[in-house]
Amino acid sequence: MDYKGAVNHILGRLENELPEHLYYHGKHHTMDVLETVERIARHEGVSEDHINILLVGAAYHDCGFIHGPKNHEETGCDIARGALPQFGFDDSTIELICQMIMATKVPQNPTCKLCEILCDADLDYLGRGDFEPIATSLFNELQHLGIVETEQSWNRIQVGFLKQHHYHTSYGKELRQPVKEKHLKELESIVSGYDT
Repeated sequence: MDYKGAVNHILGRLENELPEHLYYHGKHHTMDVLETVERIARHEGVSEDHINILLVGAAYHDCGFIHGPKNHEETGCDIARGALPQFGFDDSTIELICQMIMATKVPQNPTCKLCEILCDADLDYLGRGDFEPIATSLFNELQHLGIVETEQSWNRIQVGFLKQHHYHTSYGKELRQPVKEKHLKELESIVSGYDT
């Protein structure tokens, strides 16, 4: 299986075909997830073969945005099923990659170890120091799409999201959860100052 070829193929498509208003779900997010998925996988003691499969899953996990945000995980699986055979991927590996892509659908529902790693990599920023600028980029994207109107409504959404989200890997629980809790407290403090 040509892992690098499969990753480079979709990165090229993301570079050329993603709409410009994807301030969060742009190629930069995929690059961040690619880097993070490898870091988490090494922390979790995953084999090199499985790291390579994870990297392909990470590269394809949001590629459905090429065709729009609606059901982008399903669309991403369709793109993966169409592209990966030419890079020597067999049906069972492609279905594992699609299982990983579908696991990232919110609310996340990982069904295997590799799925857990990709899910945690996808939302790693929730427990990082760069949470605020990344969250702002998502707000700008959702505002552009007409999904969120005001910063107040966005902050309320974020509080709800952070409360229901949990990390799945030991990496996420140990290294990201404590920082995420800090972000949640800060947001709850902001939201508590709003008029109801």
